[in-house]
Amino acid sequence: MATGLIAVSYIGAAVLFILSLGGLSNQETSRRGNVYGIVGMAIAMVATIVAVFLDVADVEVPLMILLPTMIVGAIIGISVALRVEMTQMPQLVAILHSFVGLAAVLIGIGSYVDPATAEHYKGVEKTIHDVEIYLGVFIGAITFTGSVIAFGKLQGSISGKPLMLPGRHLLNLAGIIVSLVLMGLFLAAETVPDGLWPLLVMTAIAFVIGAHLVMAIGGADMPVVVSMLNSYSGWAAAATGFMLSNDLLIVTGALVGSSGAILSYIMCRAMNRHFVAVILGGFGTSGGSAAADEGGEVVPTSVEETAAMLGDAKEVIIVPGYGMAVAQAQGTISEITNRLRSRNINVRFGIHPVAGRLPGHMNVLLAEARVPYDIVLEMDEINEDFTQTDVVLVIGANDIVNPAAQEDPNSP
Repeated sequence: MATGLIAVSYIGAAVLFILSLGGLSNQETSRRGNVYGIVGMAIAMVATIVAVFLDVADVEVPLMILLPTMIVGAIIGISVALRVEMTQMPQLVAILHSFVGLAAVLIGIGSYVDPATAEHYKGVEKTIHDVEIYLGVFIGAITFTGSVIAFGKLQGSISGKPLMLPGRHLLNLAGIIVSLVLMGLFLAAETVPDGLWPLLVMTAIAFVIGAHLVMAIGGADMPVVVSMLNSYSGWAAAATGFMLSNDLLIVTGALVGSSGAILSYIMCRAMNRHFVAVILGGFGTSGGSAAADEGGEVVPTSVEETAAMLGDAKEVIIVPGYGMAVAQAQGTISEITNRLRSRNINVRFGIHPVAGRLPGHMNVLLAEARVPYDIVLEMDEINEDFTQTDVVLVIGANDIVNPAAQEDPNSP
């Protein structure tokens, strides 16, 4: 009876997660999607805790471990969420991805050294389980260090310039080949100590690969990196689900992994980049874009002056970028928008897939400034309208409106 209820709870949580993704795909339904995700996660947590208690004779031990852990985690999560500003969301997302990767590493190693694992899995089942452990730890380790480096770049504590080591792709390939060799030794091991050292060595190599992959990517390309790390964290979670025989974790990880990969592909296409180059950390190239000559002067202006200059226009498109986030100018832009719309000027926003430092970064900032959802459009929805537009106001988005990027992959 209890097992059936847990299975039903997992199915319900999985459905809520799918509804959450659907809701978050649209600004008008994003709040509802967020609620679906919260309820689904709450159901998943309760069902998992009940499942743990059913598997043990003495519930006091897991209760003493789970309750303090959940309380501490909840306190940290709430305090961080209340303190982090909207402009710091990319950093928060990156560091949360690192937690998923680190959890996959620790769970994988813990599962391997657990004496109960050796008793439960025999023969082919043990080999399959060991493959799940190895892949989960490998993906999790890459996700962890890659996300930490991404956090550092977004936070500004690490230089945003790509690190171009000589033969960096060969170094990554060598790391993968060595990891495959170690996998053979790991699967052939007859005792836990014999298999533990290849697992730990591979973990160290994967840590280096993850850091190296993201270090080779410039700061302007971080939205795709964050999306790709999101995909990695999903696959790490799915691998952990296989390790723990948890169906919900497998489904959830697959949802996150596939959606992150699809989003990365869409952004790469919009940037004239190759999808494979993202996975290999190959955004940066050996050559560099030509340095632009500095020219002109910064001329301060105001909301009133800007609105007055645009007063004769009938169609205005505003293209926001990372510069708007850095300057925290979304409130000012919202005020300009309201003034123009009060004069019956049609104002719309065009959002490039990689604007900002996080997928949906501009949408979040504009929503915070209470810009109406119906005038915030994606690139594909508004691209054809630029030729019929009187004025395009580019706000800190020179990189995403750069026409040279269509032909020159090295161009920003």
